[in-house]
Amino acid sequence: MKVTVIVPTFNEEPNVAELVRRVGAAVEGIDAELLFVDDSTDGTPATIEAVAREARLPVRMIHRTDGVGGLSGAVVEGFRASDADWCLVMDGDLQHPPELIPDLLEQGAVTGADVVVASRYVGGGAADGLSGWVRHAVSRGSIAVARAMFPVRLRDCTDPMTGFFAVRRDAVDVAALRPRGFKILLEVLTRNKVRVAELPFVFGERFAGDSKANVRQGLSYLHQLASLRFGRMSRFAIIGAFGAVLNLAIMAGLMATGEGYVEAAIVSAVVTITINFLLQERFVFHDLRDHGGAWRRFAESFGFNATEAAIRLPFLVWIVEATPVPPVLAQAVTIAVAFVLRFVFHSRVVYRRGRALVPPEADVPLEGEATSPRVSSDGDAQVQ
Repeated sequence: MKVTVIVPTFNEEPNVAELVRRVGAAVEGIDAELLFVDDSTDGTPATIEAVAREARLPVRMIHRTDGVGGLSGAVVEGFRASDADWCLVMDGDLQHPPELIPDLLEQGAVTGADVVVASRYVGGGAADGLSGWVRHAVSRGSIAVARAMFPVRLRDCTDPMTGFFAVRRDAVDVAALRPRGFKILLEVLTRNKVRVAELPFVFGERFAGDSKANVRQGLSYLHQLASLRFGRMSRFAIIGAFGAVLNLAIMAGLMATGEGYVEAAIVSAVVTITINFLLQERFVFHDLRDHGGAWRRFAESFGFNATEAAIRLPFLVWIVEATPVPPVLAQAVTIAVAFVLRFVFHSRVVYRRGRALVPPEADVPLEGEATSPRVSSDGDAQVQ
């Protein structure tokens, strides 16, 4: 068995020497290498190079200057750079004890699992290294939300938020991963049909330096969950909802100044169609912008939305004239009905060529779909 220990680092210079020493001692007798994927802006790369010369095991480093995908992107870069049977991922701050590396690999060999998770929340594990009750609560709450959204894929994993795990390299489709933020294990488990085993561990205190967790990472996690569960449509829906509120606000404002509801509906449609396109380019289809240039995409998007709005207008008039429904409420109903058509047109036509070149962002089967057997923490096969 050959293993690559992947350590994503960002400004962890004070921890490097101790980490290399403890990993080297832990993997004695194992065909292992240590791979740092480093996004640092301090002296971490130079320290890694210096320590590597005296290390007890082979040490490599990939130093990235773009930092694409954050910590998760660094881990995926490590997967691509490895030719080992197993990739074992751990943080560079020594909150993940290197001494557990042989146990994780043995658990994978004994159970036949594809992924072995070091869990803080299985019997014998603990999250002592989390500072304060707020971080404990956030950790527990994040896990509860993830398992509620993916009850099948995360059925055998009590800690999908952990950054300490081992993966059988040929069991994971690296090309299907969409790394963002900190939580790469969540991507691995939800985008691949894998058998999971767990091993308890105690999440320790940082050896040195400061935690990188912050509010932005929390928002990134929520974005990740939404993308995994609902794909692009979730963000398209959010922007669509914003556009609908803006549309109704403009319409109501114009009517308040004396404009007729038909004229107000036309003006509000033109403004929101334009704003929605700009937001979709930036936040929904940003990786598929290779179809004919921005002006062509805008023309296609504006043309469809304007046509759709023109088709909706007679229905708006009919609802307002034939029923007691207020014009703004009637407009809201017609906008909601057309949502799915707008999404299908944009994903299949406006960004069609790009979609053919880039794998879909979310390819997660619906919960309840049959998958391969998994391995629970006690080693028994469970067929879903």
